[in-house]
Amino acid sequence: MTACPCGRKTVKGQPLAFDDCCGPCHAGQPAPDAERLMRSRYSAFVRGNVPYLLATWHHSQSPATLALDTAAQWLGLEIKQHRSTGADHAEVEFVARFRTDGKSTRQHELSRFVREDGRWFYVDGDSM
Repeated sequence: MTACPCGRKTVKGQPLAFDDCCGPCHAGQPAPDAERLMRSRYSAFVRGNVPYLLATWHHSQSPATLALDTAAQWLGLEIKQHRSTGADHAEVEFVARFRTDGKSTRQHELSRFVREDGRWFYVDGDSM
């Protein structure tokens, strides 16, 4: 079993397998909520899945291309809070940790998401 990079656990506290967690989203299944989309996007950064990142970025904000830092070592994701801000809008506050060139970094962000046609998309976020 390959543990999911997003760090989600079972009710017994065991790491979920990628195939049972973020894998279905990467294979095309819509995320059930904004938190799961956030987790699957983190896993996409870890796994270098640029097509998934671009496909789940809202068209109003999505870059034309995306180049990932292949030297980045992803260290973990912590979801601080997830809240609905309307029927089709949500926010997720998270901290993602990674190391590049020996320097550890924390990305603390409040991200905004929107659901259109039954699919959640990352819109943008504010660093905290």
